[in-house]
Amino acid sequence: MNAEYTPNIYIEKYISYLQYERALSDNTIKSYFYDLKRFDLYFKGNVLDLSYDELQRYLSSVKDLKARSLAHHITVLTSFYNFLVDEKIITNNPCENIINAKIPKKLPVYLTEDEINRLLDIPLNNEYDYRNKAMLELLYATGLRISELINLKVNDVDFDECIVRVFGKGKKERIVPIADVALKYLFIYLNEYRAIILGNSLSDYMFISNSKKNISRQAFFKILKKEAKRSGIEKIVSPHVLRHSFATHLLSHGANLRVIQELLGHEDISTTEIYAHLINEKLKDDYTYHPRNKKGE
Repeated sequence: MNAEYTPNIYIEKYISYLQYERALSDNTIKSYFYDLKRFDLYFKGNVLDLSYDELQRYLSSVKDLKARSLAHHITVLTSFYNFLVDEKIITNNPCENIINAKIPKKLPVYLTEDEINRLLDIPLNNEYDYRNKAMLELLYATGLRISELINLKVNDVDFDECIVRVFGKGKKERIVPIADVALKYLFIYLNEYRAIILGNSLSDYMFISNSKKNISRQAFFKILKKEAKRSGIEKIVSPHVLRHSFATHLLSHGANLRVIQELLGHEDISTTEIYAHLINEKLKDDYTYHPRNKKGE
């Protein structure tokens, strides 16, 4: 991204995550990169073992940023360290106790049920189509993170109990039920097509790439992008968007917020409550069509 600056490997990994898992826009990624570059240069690449005091001194040195820009800067750093915690590179986020300026949270982007149906209506012509169908059905049916999906092992799925055992943040195990349709295509893929992709190779992973390894974030993102284009969806679709769709549709059909929290593996209910705000906003929009509401005329 910059010929004069070479980011450390952890920032490279994070930027790749933003591109292929979060599917953020180029401008957003550039703004994140700019903030991380400034941070990285200040600490001369030594960003792993920073203390709270060191971070505070750094933030005090960033005098040219206005309150909103500083808040964004802290958000970028917090997100970066959350990623490192998720990837088990570090154990604690040094930014978690930094008080940030309050910025209104953006509501998550999600697909409508019609868009989901179009996305999942994949023409099934070969072993890769069946694999892709199984992956997308499972992701929407369970709300798994992409890191959880690509690291899923064959033995993590119990077809008799219709559940998947997921090892999420902090190696915490959670049990997530699998809907019938997803279970059906997962069974077909596993029993009829996975061996074709593997050939003479062996693997414990559920979803196999054409290189005989577990599928990567980048490969999954390309598949998702291709299927979204095929189905005529104009929104930017990422694995996170499918996770948001899973939660939003459950809530809109009456699921309890606490249940959704457990299924998503959120430690704090406040993280899950963003979906309640989303549903409330949708209800407000829908109310404009009430026959006694002049805005709906």
